[in-house]
Amino acid sequence: MSTPSPLISTCNIVTPVGMLGYGLDESLTASLLAAVIPNGAPTAIILDSGSTDSGPEKLALGHTTSPRTSYVRDLRKLVRLAWEYKVPLVFTSAGGDGSDEHVGEMVNVLKEICEEQGNEERHYKLKVIAIYSAVTKTFVHERLQKNAISGCGPPVPPLTSKLIDSAPRIVSQMGPEPLYDAMTATPDFNILVGGRAYDPSPYIAFAAWASKTPLDQTSTPEAKRLWGGFAHMGKILECGGICASPKCSAVRATMYADGTFDLTPGEPESRCTPLSVSGHTLYEKSRPDLLYGPGGWLDLMESSYELLWDGRTCRVRGGRFTFSRDVGAKYMVKLEAAHVVGYRASYMGSVKDAILIGQLDSVLKQIKEYVAEQHRGVEGTWDLDWHVYGQHQTTADGQPAEVFLIGEALASTQELARSVASTARIATVHAPYPNQKATSGNLAYGHGGKMESELGPCAQFSIYHLVELEEGEERLKLSDGSNALYRQEVSVIGRGDSQAASYQPASLSTEQYKQTTTVLGAPVTDNHFPTSPKTLGDIARVLRSKNAGPYEITFDVMFATESIFQLVKSSGFLNAAVIAKLNGIREDEVIWSGFFDQALAYKATIPRLWKGKPTPNGGFMESDVHGSQKYIGLLNMPLPEEFAHKWDEMMAKRREDSGVQTVITPPAS
Repeated sequence: MSTPSPLISTCNIVTPVGMLGYGLDESLTASLLAAVIPNGAPTAIILDSGSTDSGPEKLALGHTTSPRTSYVRDLRKLVRLAWEYKVPLVFTSAGGDGSDEHVGEMVNVLKEICEEQGNEERHYKLKVIAIYSAVTKTFVHERLQKNAISGCGPPVPPLTSKLIDSAPRIVSQMGPEPLYDAMTATPDFNILVGGRAYDPSPYIAFAAWASKTPLDQTSTPEAKRLWGGFAHMGKILECGGICASPKCSAVRATMYADGTFDLTPGEPESRCTPLSVSGHTLYEKSRPDLLYGPGGWLDLMESSYELLWDGRTCRVRGGRFTFSRDVGAKYMVKLEAAHVVGYRASYMGSVKDAILIGQLDSVLKQIKEYVAEQHRGVEGTWDLDWHVYGQHQTTADGQPAEVFLIGEALASTQELARSVASTARIATVHAPYPNQKATSGNLAYGHGGKMESELGPCAQFSIYHLVELEEGEERLKLSDGSNALYRQEVSVIGRGDSQAASYQPASLSTEQYKQTTTVLGAPVTDNHFPTSPKTLGDIARVLRSKNAGPYEITFDVMFATESIFQLVKSSGFLNAAVIAKLNGIREDEVIWSGFFDQALAYKATIPRLWKGKPTPNGGFMESDVHGSQKYIGLLNMPLPEEFAHKWDEMMAKRREDSGVQTVITPPAS
């Protein structure tokens, strides 16, 4: 093997956890910092704080993803680490939604930490940049009138003036530009608190700023590889150590001058392997090969992944980022907002009587008709439906299993919602049905001593749209004449001495980071080669579902070896038609379906639906806000008979070759 050229490290990034407020291991994060700082490259602690996964309440009601005490706990640790290791701390989408209010609240938390008893001994004096990403309704109305706004994905309905007016706040997902501008304007900053941002943006911004890569150098093949490395690294790191096997909380990255980067997990028992890292590229994305973001797209069709000598570090290269302006297109950012659509109330209980369970659907229909009759002429609007768990299941002796019901009411007022839920509960308890024997009551209820529960306002995503920007609007407003959308506030908190680090890039020796001669994947066991597989779940290494934004559900099916993957791929039984049938939709409604060779994976994305209509997560009748339990149909999907024959042939050959070690290599690009 020829000796590879030395790689020049341009920055290091440590991500202690995938979401601020979820808790982190301070000593583990310290060990990651200690491991990378000696290479002399600029180093930062960067993490994300935002997501639409938990629903629309943050934007509609001003809630935060985690309790305030959780942010205080995590930031107390992170400020201490940043101060002791002399590195900046960067986090964006403050509070979960990145609203201006939550950016301000996180700055207040930082002030409180500096003033806590005991911290005066540390003499904290922190230069804090706060960047705000909210946009005005006037701006959105003007762009709507210019036809410069479109839905972010096929299921998203058109934006209307009424939806704009109903939103308490509208945020935009910043690209890396305003963050880069802020770092450039205030290079001695200690902490950057950002509003709503595209999740990889802080990583891209720091990598570009640390390497002194100008924002206007983007069009050459070399520049596309460099920005592709920045974006690909950010796409992976923003989820923390989920890219490792087994998944963990913390991860570190080192970026090199040609766009290559290395990933190492924090937990000693975890490994970043070619399969775990390439597989994570699919996570909560509509498609795995082209990933669109503010101002362009990341192309991963030629990405490659290799395991380094330590057996825990994965080296990644080959991503390319194309900026919209370089192909004559407008810069676009995503707008997000939510509004209150009513108030909810619920009741819950279980049914055990087999006679009732056998006709439960018709009884629930009668109950809704009874509720409608009792509310005839009542002012206001309402709806009622049920979450039904355990229906059509049987016990070990063949009897119908206990069924659990949650009745959910949505109404224009809280009082009306409770009235609907209460009436439905009473009807559920006392409704007559054919062949009834138990006349004293149908429902076991009263959990927690409650008859029914008021659930408060019901929020729903109302804006999830792309808006075209004019040149310069994607930047940070640093002068009065600028048309930039984003503004900053720079403040100094604490009473100690200022602290700033001095960075010098360093060359990593070839010997220190030598490549392996064989690229290995995750350990392969006999569990990956069942003798008589019946379902897709029997042969998949990973099979999962997840939100890809509020309006889409995406499925990932990954395999342990190249031979299994190629057998599945060539058999052709995973396709859009199968996905449509499993999910009760038309084939033309499947948003994306295809294979991603680098991860030995199949992926498909569909609209999130309720009663056949596209609906965002977290609203009325939500039962799986993350979309993480939608995969069961794929898990239990029977394998075609002809595939079973091919599997037997593969197994026979494997037995013949049983003396040869199984090695996983990624497909040639």
